[in-house]
Amino acid sequence: MIPTASPLPVDAVMPQLLAALELRATAVLQAPPGSGKTTRVPLALLAASWLAGRRVLVLEPRRVAARAAARRMAWTLGEELGDRVGYRIRQERVTGPATRVEVVTEGVLTRMLQADPSLEGVGAVVFDEFHERTITADLGLALTLDARAALRPDLRVVVMSATLDTAAVAALLDQAPVVTASALQHPVTTVWVGRRPGRVDAAVARTVVRALAECEGDVLAFLPGAAEIRNVSRFLRADSATALLAGGVDVVTLYGAMSGPAQDEALRPAPAGRRKVVLATSIAETSLTIDGVRVVVDSGLMRVPRFDPSAGMTRLVTLPVSRAAAEQRQGRSGRQGPGVCYRLWSETDHAGLPRATPPEILVADLAPLCLDLAEWGVDDPAGLRWIDPPPAGPLGAARAVLADLGAIDHDRRITPHGRAMARLGVHPRLGHLLLRARDAEPTSPGSAVLACEVAAVLSEGDPCRRSGTAHGADLAERVDMVRQGRAPLLADAARRWSRRLGLTPGASDDRRRPAGSTAVAPQDVGRLLALAYPDRVGQRRPGRPGHWLLRSGRGAWVPDTDTMAGAAWIVAAELDGDRRDARIWLGAPLHPDDLEELFGAEMVTVDRSGWDPRIEDVVDVRERRLGAIVVSASPRPGPVGGSASPALIEGIRSVGLSVLPWTAELERFRSRVSFARRVDGDGWADLTDEGLMGDLEPWLSPWLDGRTRRADLAGLPLGDALWSRVGWQRRAGLDAVAPTHLTMPTGERKRLEYPPDGPPSVAVRVQELFGTTVTPTVANGRVPVQLHLTSPAGRPVQVTSDLASFWATTYQQV
Repeated sequence: MIPTASPLPVDAVMPQLLAALELRATAVLQAPPGSGKTTRVPLALLAASWLAGRRVLVLEPRRVAARAAARRMAWTLGEELGDRVGYRIRQERVTGPATRVEVVTEGVLTRMLQADPSLEGVGAVVFDEFHERTITADLGLALTLDARAALRPDLRVVVMSATLDTAAVAALLDQAPVVTASALQHPVTTVWVGRRPGRVDAAVARTVVRALAECEGDVLAFLPGAAEIRNVSRFLRADSATALLAGGVDVVTLYGAMSGPAQDEALRPAPAGRRKVVLATSIAETSLTIDGVRVVVDSGLMRVPRFDPSAGMTRLVTLPVSRAAAEQRQGRSGRQGPGVCYRLWSETDHAGLPRATPPEILVADLAPLCLDLAEWGVDDPAGLRWIDPPPAGPLGAARAVLADLGAIDHDRRITPHGRAMARLGVHPRLGHLLLRARDAEPTSPGSAVLACEVAAVLSEGDPCRRSGTAHGADLAERVDMVRQGRAPLLADAARRWSRRLGLTPGASDDRRRPAGSTAVAPQDVGRLLALAYPDRVGQRRPGRPGHWLLRSGRGAWVPDTDTMAGAAWIVAAELDGDRRDARIWLGAPLHPDDLEELFGAEMVTVDRSGWDPRIEDVVDVRERRLGAIVVSASPRPGPVGGSASPALIEGIRSVGLSVLPWTAELERFRSRVSFARRVDGDGWADLTDEGLMGDLEPWLSPWLDGRTRRADLAGLPLGDALWSRVGWQRRAGLDAVAPTHLTMPTGERKRLEYPPDGPPSVAVRVQELFGTTVTPTVANGRVPVQLHLTSPAGRPVQVTSDLASFWATTYQQV
């Protein structure tokens, strides 16, 4: 029997929801924030006859929400966690033999389904906050529906959300009934603060101080990330706010990288007589009620991962929130009474925000999803049911990563190594690193423990960035922090990975070093990173410390003051994802011997003609390549057929257009075309240095056939090449717009000049213009020619573009 608690809006529609599940076995519940859906629905299902003593799984998108929901339901029942209500999140479980409601994070459901597709002992799966559309929620629903269709038609499925396209979800669930609950939302006053120049964290801090002065209750402030949270916390402790905070206000933080106990502490009510300011990321948008909050300060920003399949990189980007997310945030202030929401943007800006945040499946790294699908036995996602199917581009990139890691074979079937990776429940890159390091332990003692420490840093987050301290990119420094006890959260994670790999208990502690000593060689870390990120091995660019060419062909860099800047070879683990040159946030140097051992079998030998910058000429070379990287090069032993055009193009790019056989006539031709482009627009080809270099290969390569050395460029028909770029058919048009000469009244022809930054001009003696008052023009009469008038002896007399005015005034003085 479920004890009676204070009524909530969802209670009114519970009979309708239970009836739908009795008849159709699927239902969609749309219920606004504060309606009680998260904690009331699972408990109500316990009394359903069809459940027959089985468990209810409740999926929450975040660990903090899973713990909070389970704790609230247990409190409602008057029980301890682990009795009838428990939870299971990554590497943490609180359940018991009597547990009937188990709150899990979405990745846990995927692992449960992979282990037992029939979900034996489970009678219902409840997807909470599905509007967040995380990739694990989409996958979990797809696998659940597949298992239900094949093995468990009796399995009940409920999808719940506050803001959701219910029609699309209902259609996915075979036109499931949609049940809608009303809101118990207290009135919320919106204050439009507006955007101001300057840092958003400073603006949030000012607004928090204002809110504490103007409003009652606790304050929940939304910021994009942990760095901004730390800054706001510092601002609030500055002189301007000290008096206010000293008056009984506590500042606490809430974000994903915090430990579970620290997150739970942030959710507890403020002590009697005190107020609380909670500085949080979007982790607090949904599923959480923070007792006492009456005020929300919303920065209007969120930080989300975005994956670039062409670069194979994921980066965190800061974006404006969607209108749906802004409504969720505002709703936090009206859960327990009338509230106020300060928005750091204008009402006009609000109308321009996107309606909703894009589903994660459309913008995320799909490698984990692909591995889960391969383990499920699906090589084509089209065989499952999705609201938004995985996009083809990122899907192809993910398959390539899994193939490089040996997780899938040529037929996209999972390999034994891939299954072992999947069981670890971590990103495939890290799973591969951990397993390979464990396999190497007999010949490389300590490698598995080091791999656990590296995996802890990569999976839990950079401890330097979390603490806000200055740092370089060398990941070995973070491992030292773990071993010296300066990153306890990561040390705990490393020990958990050690246990998962079956290592001797306490092995990671045995390898600690005294503070200040070097606990690990950076190149040892680099070797492990190369296992996880084989596509991000990089070779230093000649003469450019801190800049590398990655195997994928992309560039990567660190500041020249970074300790890694001098490394000849590196592995980049975390990059910012820029398309041309990515900033390395975490990486390690790699020893050349390790490069050969790890990737020697993947290197290819290529014979080609290449440009040698030392002698500024084409040479015939034999190259050993790893992707885009030339590992080594030596003179080619014999001639090989093929064009030297690419090498000559490379040389021209290196040296510049001056290596081409320019003449004064060709330069004048370029000037004429550039003038025509200025007056007639982009219909004329761009023959400036920038234009020619930017499009060098298409227009010049056809004229390089048969030429093998720099000296051969002297005979290049450059004029024909330029005319082919302009178009031979435009010769008459060019003469009309930019003629080469002007004919004087005396019959003499004078050469026109077309300077790049002035009008066309001609030098002419004054007496040659006797008898005419009309200023000559070009461009079909649109542009007057500037006349540089000289005396009979050739001395400059006047410069004019108005010949009639010259005769009427200046000529008498001359």
